[in-house]
Amino acid sequence: MHGPTIGCVIDIPDALIATQSKYNGAAGRAFVAALPGLADRFLGEWGLRRDGAAMYGVCALVLPVVRASDGRRAALKLQAQDEETAGEPVALRVWGEAGAGVVGLLDHDPGTGTMLLERLDERRPLSEVADERAAVEVLAGLLARLTSVPAPDGLRRLGDAAERMLDGVARAVAGLADEEERRLLRDCAAAVREVAGEPGDRLLHWDLHYDNILAGRADEGRAHEWIALDPKPLAGDPGFDLMPALANRFDASAVRWRFDLMTEVLGLDRERARAWTLGRALQNGLWGVAEGEHRLPPDQVEIARRLLGRAE
Repeated sequence: MHGPTIGCVIDIPDALIATQSKYNGAAGRAFVAALPGLADRFLGEWGLRRDGAAMYGVCALVLPVVRASDGRRAALKLQAQDEETAGEPVALRVWGEAGAGVVGLLDHDPGTGTMLLERLDERRPLSEVADERAAVEVLAGLLARLTSVPAPDGLRRLGDAAERMLDGVARAVAGLADEEERRLLRDCAAAVREVAGEPGDRLLHWDLHYDNILAGRADEGRAHEWIALDPKPLAGDPGFDLMPALANRFDASAVRWRFDLMTEVLGLDRERARAWTLGRALQNGLWGVAEGEHRLPPDQVEIARRLLGRAE
């Protein structure tokens, strides 16, 4: 469903308007209002023509395009710049040079964060693979390639995030209504304290779930590849990258075997990976309380309970 056309270039999806307003307030609304002019600018500057309906996520609008200079199909990604998105083009270049299985970066405007990306097959996300174990194996293999690459300087760092998380635990615990959940959050924090002194230096995706992996296209020579996109990169321990594959397509009975499969494929120390995955549960819980929630997300509770050996 689409909202009213703003300007004369693009329709702004209602869902993008809503999420930008919810999470970014006035800045999000300003970003949405600027999108038609931004699209117009880069369609012209980069010699692009529209080639299909717009796609969108929580923070970005993506326009399928064709490049006039060579007829290459591409995707114009328009997104607000913040600490999560600012490192995306840097990470894509580093991973691309390493052949790590990410979407190709064709052009980038540092001033706005606008990117021109390789076109993938949006009709074939990994989430559509019915065989759950096969999908987890693909994701784990791709994650192993991504996290084998050292993080470049200048990215946000897991060590800093861990310090902020631990500083916010007492306040968040006080905001929870359920005593068992308060205990769970404290136990997640205790696990993070055990590993916080060694936060790692690998280049992490942070959001590698099954809808952020698409099939490549035959016209790009990548028809048989699964390709990662939409990173929110940071430097840290690969164990911090496992949670999206546990929470996306959530199945409580699959938590342990998915976790075991991923730690095996990535060659991780299981206890360190468990601690950093509990760190993601802590991070998600802290965000929820900051937004006014008084209960932890049920899937995060179940994942943490199972990793702590408390499943019934």
